[in-house]
Amino acid sequence: MFAFVKAFIAGFLAVLSFHQGTVWLLDFQGVIDATPWNMAPVPPFGVPAVISAALFGGLWGMLLWLLIRNALAAGYYVGAIILGAVFPSLVALTLVSWLKNGQDVEALVEGLTLPRIGVALAVNGAWGLGLAVFMRVMHPPR
Repeated sequence: MFAFVKAFIAGFLAVLSFHQGTVWLLDFQGVIDATPWNMAPVPPFGVPAVISAALFGGLWGMLLWLLIRNALAAGYYVGAIILGAVFPSLVALTLVSWLKNGQDVEALVEGLTLPRIGVALAVNGAWGLGLAVFMRVMHPPR
């Protein structure tokens, strides 16, 4: 049970460092126009956007930890990057976009451009790597 608390903390910290660091890098390079570490309040509770993202990162961290915890050597990190890139990106680009914007399916599919998908995969893959690194520090293998 304590490992899941660590996984939540690792996912939270991975958003604040790896995820947002990648957003900063992509913004700095002109690939995207974004505000890393965005402190603007978001509904429904008015918490800063980066804290909201970090809380969801913690929840995703617990799920990802279930999937990678028994992986060995490089498979642990590669698995974290791939699964971290794919699952949160898929949910963010479909379900979250649909819930936030109330788009119909056609508008949602039209919004799935290769650059948008690539950025989501890069940012969330970086988050997955961050989760794996923080979990290795906080919960090393036996």
